[in-house]
Amino acid sequence: MSRYVTISCLAPPNKTVDNGNGVEGIVVQMIAKWERQLQHVLPDQPDLIVLPECCDEPYMEGMNPEWLYAFYRYRGNRILDFFAEVSKAHQCYIAYSAMMEMEDGTFRNATLLIDRSGEICGVYNKNHITIRQKSTSTTLYGKEAAVIETDFGRVACIICFDINFNELMEQYVKQKPDLIVFSSAYHGGLMQSYWAYTCRAHFAGAIWLPDPCSILSPVGEVLGESTHFYPFVTRTVNMDCAVVHYDYNKPKLDAVKQKYGSKVRISDPGRLNAFVISSESEDFTIQEIVREFDLELLDDYWVRSRADRCKPGHMEP
Repeated sequence: MSRYVTISCLAPPNKTVDNGNGVEGIVVQMIAKWERQLQHVLPDQPDLIVLPECCDEPYMEGMNPEWLYAFYRYRGNRILDFFAEVSKAHQCYIAYSAMMEMEDGTFRNATLLIDRSGEICGVYNKNHITIRQKSTSTTLYGKEAAVIETDFGRVACIICFDINFNELMEQYVKQKPDLIVFSSAYHGGLMQSYWAYTCRAHFAGAIWLPDPCSILSPVGEVLGESTHFYPFVTRTVNMDCAVVHYDYNKPKLDAVKQKYGSKVRISDPGRLNAFVISSESEDFTIQEIVREFDLELLDDYWVRSRADRCKPGHMEP
């Protein structure tokens, strides 16, 4: 059955703050800033709001790493608590990306997923921080990469530099996420589509300006982007979907359309020969359509193709 999820990604123009009232004043400014920014997307009643990497990191003239980490220690969980209150009040998930201090005094570059009740339902610590961040701070590399279960699907989190590492992506591929959440300071270019397509998952990226925030389909097609004047984007996607190849499926897909019409959507991004099919009905799931018409999923087709190559007599001597 259709599983519609409304996702908002946003990043304000900058993080410049006034240090006139000390560190306490900066915490207050950061909360006030995000309170204003959230008003751009809360009217759309999103199920999930994705924030950019280190979303509460302030910027001011003469700032250095020592000062910044002292700020993080002072800030503690106050901004996290603010976002938790927003989640609870608006019944939405928030992917809060921030530097978090551990009990031993070290830090993690983390995404904390806050659920609709304001509780943390999952944490991802950036597996691939940069060499510079490690050499200039007590931040440690994360080592776990587990999908987070939500009421709308399975979520895999990555942060900025992570997007360059196939070994991390391969961990997630095995876990079959429905959505990749990408909190970042840079866009990642073609890697966004690569992750979406390889994981067969929707992709939601919140990226600091001047790059756009973006929401992609499971075949890497851009469904929506933010702009310079509107640094936020909201789209409703259908998580009840599957990816199939053109080969052997096209006549069957035509038959699906003839029988079910607008109750099944077939999205072709072009040039890829892979389609996203989704159930737009409350009467059946897309997997029921797959079984009824004996559709071959893309991953199953790759498995069959590899197996055919290895059959006796099929490969050159």
